[in-house]
Amino acid sequence: MPTVAESQTSTETDWVSRFADDVIAESERRAPGKPVVVASGLSPSGPIHLGNLREVMTPHLVADEIRRRGHTVRHLISWDDYDRYRKVPEGIPGVDKATWTEHIGKPLTSVPAPAGSPYANWAEHFKAAMTAALDELGVEYDGISQTEQYTAGAYREQILHAMKHRADIDAVLDRYRTKKDPAGGPQGKGGKKPQQQKKVDEAELEAAEGSGAAAEDDGSGNSAGYFPYKPYCGNCEKDLTVVTSYDDDTTELNYTCSACGFAETVRLSEFNRGKLVWKVDWPMRWAYEGVIFEPSGVDHSSPGSSFVVGGQIVREVFDGVQPIGPMYAFVGISGMAKMSSSKGGVPTPADALEIMEAPLLRWLYARRKPNQSFKIAFDQEIQRLYDEWDSLGRKVADGTVLPADAAAYSRAVRTAAGELPSTPRPLPYRTLASVADITAGAEDQTLRILGELDPANPLTSLDEARPRLDRAENWITTQVPAEARTIVRDEPDKELLGSLDDQGRESLRLLLEGLDTHWSLDGLTTLVYGVPKVLAGLEPDAKPTPELKAAQRSFFALLYRLLVSRDTGPRLPTLLLAVGADRVRRLLGA
Repeated sequence: MPTVAESQTSTETDWVSRFADDVIAESERRAPGKPVVVASGLSPSGPIHLGNLREVMTPHLVADEIRRRGHTVRHLISWDDYDRYRKVPEGIPGVDKATWTEHIGKPLTSVPAPAGSPYANWAEHFKAAMTAALDELGVEYDGISQTEQYTAGAYREQILHAMKHRADIDAVLDRYRTKKDPAGGPQGKGGKKPQQQKKVDEAELEAAEGSGAAAEDDGSGNSAGYFPYKPYCGNCEKDLTVVTSYDDDTTELNYTCSACGFAETVRLSEFNRGKLVWKVDWPMRWAYEGVIFEPSGVDHSSPGSSFVVGGQIVREVFDGVQPIGPMYAFVGISGMAKMSSSKGGVPTPADALEIMEAPLLRWLYARRKPNQSFKIAFDQEIQRLYDEWDSLGRKVADGTVLPADAAAYSRAVRTAAGELPSTPRPLPYRTLASVADITAGAEDQTLRILGELDPANPLTSLDEARPRLDRAENWITTQVPAEARTIVRDEPDKELLGSLDDQGRESLRLLLEGLDTHWSLDGLTTLVYGVPKVLAGLEPDAKPTPELKAAQRSFFALLYRLLVSRDTGPRLPTLLLAVGADRVRRLLGA
C-alpha cells in the first residue's frame, strides 16, 4: 500500500500530486473509463541530453503518481525519427561532417549511423542510449516510432483531412505571421519588434532541438498555395520538395524536388513517404492519441509557437482538445551554458548515470516544479548534492522530513512498480571519491580504507558500497582534471619540516600521538579539528572562535603540503585513512 508521502494530495506541497489531480479529472471528463494518456516527444537528431530528459520526467512523475492511485496510464514517447536531418552535430565520434552533410534533408531513419555503430541508422543510434537510461531510471512508457507510423499509413485519414482543411490551417497560422504595428513599422510574431523577435526565434530554435519541436517550416511560402504536408523525394529522399498542386477529390499531389530536380505525381490516399509539417503534426497527434497531459519547453509560451498555434489547430481542424501541461524550464550543467543537442559535448542522461545513482537523478527532476530551472552537477558540486541527498534520507528515516520533501524522495527511490536498486551501505560520496582518487581504483587498498572508516561496523566487501562507489570512481576518472587529482608524496618534505617553528612541530606531535586511538573517520575528524584547540589551551570539544578557525585552516594547509604538496585536497580524515598510519608518520617526520 502507498504511504502518505507516496500518495501526497496536498495542493500546497507537491506539484506532482496537483497535476495528477488535474489530469485524472480531465481524463474522466474527456474519456471516462479509458486509460489516462500522457505524452512526451523526443527527436533522436543527436545526443538526447539532460534538458530533453525533463520532457520525459515531468509526465513520467505525474503518470507514476496516477498509477499509485490505481488508475491505468499510458505514457507515450513519440520518437520523432521521421523528422528531417537538419544539421550535423559537432563532436560526434565516427562522423565526418562533409560526408554526413550530404544527408541533410532526409528522414533521421534514412541517415547512416555514425561509423562503427551497431545500429541500423542515425535515429536508432541515438535512441539506444536514451532507452537504456530510461530503463535504469525506472521510466515505464510506450515508444512510438513516427517513421513506422507515417510509412505504415497510420495517419492517412488525418493527412487527407489536413489537406482538405489547409485553408483553415493557413488562417490559424496567418494570425501569427508578420504584421504591421499601429505606427506603421514592421513587427514580428505577436507584435514583437524585429530585434526582439530575432532573440525569441533564436531561443525557440535552440530550445526546440531534441524536444520534438524541430525547427521545420510550417508549410507556408509556397507560390502554389498553402500545403501542410511535405513529401520526401522519391529519388534523393530529401524533403527539399515543393508541392505544385493537389486535388481534393482524387488526392492527386504533384511535387518537385529542388535538390535533385525529380518530379512525381502521387495519390495521398496511397502514398506514405512524407509527413505533416510540425505545427500541424503535433496537434494532429494530440487528437489521434487522445493525449490528456503533455509538457512543453518555455519556448512554446511565445506567440506563434508550436504549442500556442497547435491548441487552435487541434480544436478548429481536428476536433480535439489541447493537452494540459506545464511549460518546463531549462536544465543546465554546472559550469556549462544552456544545452543544445546540435552542439558537441552536451551531457546525456547516460553520462549523468555514470557518475550518480538513478534515484539521485530522479530526485533532481522531482524536487523542482517544472517552471523552475536547475543545474545538474558534473563538477565538485556533486559532492554537496550527495550530502544533501543523504541528509534527506536521514530525515525521512527519523520522521523529521517536510511533506513535500518526503514526496520528492519517495518518487526518487521508487515507482509504482517498486523500489529502484540502491547501495546497501551508502557511504558519503565525497569519501568514496577521495578514496578512489588516492587509490586510483586499487580494490585491495580501497577495501582497506573503507573498512577502517567505522571499526565498530567495518565494511567487509566493496559490493556493499556499490553502485555508489563505482559512480564516485567514474566521477574522479572522467570529470576531475588531472591537475586536480591527489598524488601523495613518496618522501617527506625535509625542507618544510626543518622550517617549522615550535608551534608547528608541536601540532604535528599532537596529531601523531593521537593517530592510534583515533584511527577511524569520526576519530580522525575529532583529532584534526582538536589539535589547534589543544594548542590554544582549550578542550578538544570547545566551540570554535574566528581566531581558532584561522588556526585550524593554517594547520590543515600544513598537513596538505606535507602529504600532497598542495594547500588543499580531500577531507583530511579521509586522506589520513587512505595514506595509512605508517606512511603518515613517515611523511610527518616521525
